[in-house]
Amino acid sequence: MTTIPAQETTIPARQTPLRAPEASRTAASAVRRHELAAFLRSRRERITPEQVGLPRGRRRRTPGLRREEVAQLSAVGVTWYTWLEQARDIQVSVQVLDALARALLLDASERAHLFQLAGAVDPSPAHACPSVTPALRALLEQLEPYPACLQNSRYDILAYNRTYGLLLCDLDAVPAEDRNCMLLCYTHQEWRSSIVHLQEVQRLMAARFRAAMAGHLGEPAWKTLLKRLRTESPEFREAWERHEVRAHRSKRKEFLNRYVGRLVVDHTDLWLTPETGPRMVTYVPADEETGERLRRLHAIASERSERTAASAG
Repeated sequence: MTTIPAQETTIPARQTPLRAPEASRTAASAVRRHELAAFLRSRRERITPEQVGLPRGRRRRTPGLRREEVAQLSAVGVTWYTWLEQARDIQVSVQVLDALARALLLDASERAHLFQLAGAVDPSPAHACPSVTPALRALLEQLEPYPACLQNSRYDILAYNRTYGLLLCDLDAVPAEDRNCMLLCYTHQEWRSSIVHLQEVQRLMAARFRAAMAGHLGEPAWKTLLKRLRTESPEFREAWERHEVRAHRSKRKEFLNRYVGRLVVDHTDLWLTPETGPRMVTYVPADEETGERLRRLHAIASERSERTAASAG
């Protein structure tokens, strides 16, 4: 088993007092290290040896796992892991954090907390979003026949109601990992053909994506999406090279739906957290004709859903 060598970071003595901003950062870092140490101890102490396939032995006085057992399960040095629980000022790689999360059987929320305390970005973000609660799913349904969905700042579609599921394409038929509005707008033929002013929308979305990405430049999920867009879409590469940035704002949109025809809707973002987090996207009819067509689209979507449920049962 390969272990990570323990190397203590040596900090040279300072000749001058810390300035106020630097002292504040140093104090915040110390608080985070102590929180991380306490969190690791609490998670270690709640796990029994049997849960991770280790023998209990006769002389175990420590609740849960011993430090050396966590080190063994994570393939890191015992001394190095001990320093972590002692809140020493050492660097922790994302690979080690991933190994610790697995060894300590952390759930998605605990894993996110671990990476946040360590000041690191999780290289394997969870597919499930904790923002999509049963209450929000119920709210999406209550908004019908109006199309609505939940999106994050990366344009991933986290949840949607039945009307939205047939608004621009058959979204249920799209693999979950491809349900991203940027990706669909640039690479999915049916989605693209449903947008009346496609080039304008594409350019606007690229500008919004660049503005949002400024706060996520080092995050693997953002870099992966950007690389995929640049690889698969010459149109995106052209828009991206413009270096335009735009903030989110409500606007009127026009769609050409394959089932009910032309739709004119007013788009609104309802932010669930400050404007870097998830939001509810809603489309309200701009005229009575669109309202009637959305009601027909909802009826079609509901009938399809009922047929699918009946065949599955």
